[in-house]
Amino acid sequence: VVGAGRVGPALAASLELAGHRPVAVSGVSDASRRRADALLPGVPLVPPADVLARADLVLLTVPDDVLPGLVEGFAETGAVRPGQLLAHTSGRFGARVLDPATRAGALPLALHPAMTFTGTPVDVQRLAGCSFGVTAPEELRLAAEALVIEMGGEPEWIAEERRPLYHAALALGANHLVTLVAEAMELLGDAGVTAPDRMLGPLLGAALDNALRSGDAALTGPVARGDAGTVAAHVTELRKHAPGTVAGYLAMARATADRALAHGLLKPELAEDLLDVLAAGTGTAGGTGGGATGSEETR
Repeated sequence: VVGAGRVGPALAASLELAGHRPVAVSGVSDASRRRADALLPGVPLVPPADVLARADLVLLTVPDDVLPGLVEGFAETGAVRPGQLLAHTSGRFGARVLDPATRAGALPLALHPAMTFTGTPVDVQRLAGCSFGVTAPEELRLAAEALVIEMGGEPEWIAEERRPLYHAALALGANHLVTLVAEAMELLGDAGVTAPDRMLGPLLGAALDNALRSGDAALTGPVARGDAGTVAAHVTELRKHAPGTVAGYLAMARATADRALAHGLLKPELAEDLLDVLAAGTGTAGGTGGGATGSEETR
């Protein structure tokens, strides 16, 4: 494992359970060393080049922006061995980011787990049934998918040119969800709720389940209903108590209105007042100029 962040040790521990033998891990920070000790006890902590010298399968679990330079460095210094499996876990990149190593004889794999990691042993359990975005040369597809299955995951083939879109979708759904939930908890606390997490848990669980089952048909709330007065009251209160949340609220409300209109959930006659409220909240007049929520002239 090159990069003992939250992801690498967990994947290596999963592969160890499947019969593979971890032989080396690299990490710089104290936190990385602790993670390696917890998840890969007894595995030597060595410099990155030594990891490549010892391993037949190398997991490159480093930040996206670090990965291209790291691969180029390995190739230029002769650290890569012909026939060595080199797998990175970046969602953004496919297999082509490994081209410098591929030219040196490495076998390139992109294996991205669609999961959030804590850096603790619980991550190994969460890999069971976790989907992985898999990209590799066609002749290595079966090998890549087999490694994912050995980790308890479900391989999902992603074309090379679709990797950035795939990763954007996951970030939109998961990373932004954390921000939304954290903001909602803070606002509930400001409103006097003593246990925001207990209040939100069942609501968000039901909303997520409904969304996954029914898509846009699960849309509810004042925007989907066209309750312009309620939305206006929301914006007023947010401006008073949490002005930093207003832009996000308006953006998500507008996106919700667009989807509700497109799927016939929001009546056009109710949409006009709602869209005016949202436009006033952003300090603009009219809509975006597209679809059912276009300019004033097309409403």
